Amino acid sequence: MSTLEIRNLHATVEAEGDPRAILRGVDLTVRGGETHAVMGPNGSGKSTLAYVIAGHPKYTVTEGSISLDGQDVLEMSVDERARAGLFLAMQYPVEVPGVSVSNFLRTSATAMRGEAPKLRLWVKEMKEAMAALQIDPGFAERSVNEGFSGGEKKRHEILQLELLKPKIAVLDETDSGLDVDALKVVAEGVNRFRADGTTGTLLITHYTRILRYIHPDFVHVFVDGRIVESGGPELANKLEEEGYEKFAKSGVDA
Repeated sequence: MSTLEIRNLHATVEAEGDPRAILRGVDLTVRGGETHAVMGPNGSGKSTLAYVIAGHPKYTVTEGSISLDGQDVLEMSVDERARAGLFLAMQYPVEVPGVSVSNFLRTSATAMRGEAPKLRLWVKEMKEAMAALQIDPGFAERSVNEGFSGGEKKRHEILQLELLKPKIAVLDETDSGLDVDALKVVAEGVNRFRADGTTGTLLITHYTRILRYIHPDFVHVFVDGRIVESGGPELANKLEEEGYEKFAKSGVDA
């Protein structure tokens, strides 16, 4: 089983010509078989953490480390991180005009598996995964995310997750913009991915509602660019009752 280790991670973003600190010393370990929920108020830096793990060029790591199974993630390019087994489901998936969903998925699977999946078996595998996520089969020939609704984009992200089978999945506010029915379908897809007990999941969210369907092993409160408290699933219930204000104050005092 794989392990993602984040140690004393600091990162900045350019803002009006000057670097602005976003991450201020993040420490987190996600092991295979574990699901970690990172929760915090808007603007706390949760999504920045996801993008830094994935290698978004907008952010600069100024201190600390990220490793996957002992390998230095920060030395890897974006595609190398993906091939190593890191996956990011984005809060706002982008459109890729001119590239069909089927070609995108098979090309991605080829890169992950080291060889092209046999076409007949791949078509069967993809159709089954799409059916489980209630995705119209016709979407296979549409351009990636082009003209998709918010819910359809999120289902497509989870379709990638199920077919590519990464070692560690980072899900950035996957519940954003989903109605209850779509949320259940997406959560079921994530739970199928987790079912083998060997993969790790880092679930970034603002609300507790997705945790009714995806049950985390650990919950972390993220405020002002760092984790200010960690606990079990009961911590999410505490947040539901008390909100983030108490933790925001402790983050300022830290």
